Amino acid sequence: MSKVFTIADGLENLGALRTGGQGSVYKGRRTGVIYSAVKLIPTPVYSESGDDKNYRNFQNEVAKLQKVNEIPNPNVVKILSFGITESGSFPFIEMEYIEGPDLSELLQPPHEKIFTLKELLKVADQLACALAHCHTVGVKHGDVKSNNVKYNIHTGNYVLLDFGLAIMSEEQRRSSIRNAGAVEFMAPEQQEGKMLLQTDVYSYGVILYELLTGQVPFPLDGNGDTGRNTVMVRHLEAPVPDAMKTRKANLPQSWDADKQALEMQVPAWLLNLVEKCLQKNPYDRFPDGNQLHNAIIGGSLASADNGLMGVGPATLLNENEKLQTQLQERSDPEKVGILKMDGGVVHMHKTVFSGLLFLMVLFMGLFAYSSLTKKSGGEAYNPVAAEAKMKPYKSALFINSYNFDSVKRARQLARLKADSIAKAKAEIIRQQAAGTTEIPHAGEKPKKKRKKFLGLF
Repeated sequence: MSKVFTIADGLENLGALRTGGQGSVYKGRRTGVIYSAVKLIPTPVYSESGDDKNYRNFQNEVAKLQKVNEIPNPNVVKILSFGITESGSFPFIEMEYIEGPDLSELLQPPHEKIFTLKELLKVADQLACALAHCHTVGVKHGDVKSNNVKYNIHTGNYVLLDFGLAIMSEEQRRSSIRNAGAVEFMAPEQQEGKMLLQTDVYSYGVILYELLTGQVPFPLDGNGDTGRNTVMVRHLEAPVPDAMKTRKANLPQSWDADKQALEMQVPAWLLNLVEKCLQKNPYDRFPDGNQLHNAIIGGSLASADNGLMGVGPATLLNENEKLQTQLQERSDPEKVGILKMDGGVVHMHKTVFSGLLFLMVLFMGLFAYSSLTKKSGGEAYNPVAAEAKMKPYKSALFINSYNFDSVKRARQLARLKADSIAKAKAEIIRQQAAGTTEIPHAGEKPKKKRKKFLGLF
């Protein structure tokens, strides 16, 4: 291999992966089977001493970059080494090689044009975690864009790559951005060569908008200066297009109606977060990655507690259509089980049966009450007339009562007569037993006992 492409002792150059304004990325291999990614900075270092301004800036920025790996983070690429190439004297950074596609590739066919909400929230959380980790140690990435975030197919994590701008001076950044930077992801202040913590937050917002809608807020039309300048001006002045309308327009046709409706239920807190990240004034955004990540966590927890889902007219329309469908189903007796035929037997819903029973009792009570309080013919109730009307019935009751008493007295007399006859018979039997009374022969009438007159006869 040509000497020009020799990187360092024990670090083999396997060819270019990608080139850009901040430098070129080559696939490298260390002695053995360890693969890595090497970032070459296009500005050469003429002297590896403090007298060389470029070398001095490189050393200062690399010292910050070393802090990134003091505490490993699964969402930040590991920086293995850095130095100056043996030929060409170009500064380089050697990073771990992440196998897998980047976000920009995941938005191209055969993949869908937009991300599902589930995967979008995963990217939002992990990328915010990466920025929080970098900002905690004082490192500003400066080049957060969709093709600098890779999906690791072995771990399932999204990883922030390419800290090329992080080790450049402001003058180098300004030149690099003007010539070859990804203007679609640049914060307004980057046009002046400034790089703040809020700059990374803005670029983060552009990525989320792209995953949510299938396109960046201000797409680049061609790669000429006119197109680039137009995009820069839009970042400075133009309002961000409505994310929900753009997402709805870019919903994949391969998704059925239910999935499309579900994927339009975008959490309100997520839309508000993207809007805050994309503010023109950097001081209106989240101050750094830590507060950004806290907002992600807080929004996710609030969403879980409240069952938050979609916002906006589309969401409300979908929800209204669902409610209308449920109302129509409930109004159908057969669907809700009010009446159902089963083998000739009618099954009635318990609630309906109870209601009918209550109405029946109420109707009977009202009918009885109306019968007692109303006069036939519709006249109002008159106590005097009612008394006169009831008089014949009262007389009949008196007569019936009198007849009842007569019968009762007749029964008492009959009972007394029977008792007297019984006593007389008992007396006769007693006298016969004593021999003082003659027993008359059959057919012979008993003789009457004559009273003596003056005791003579």
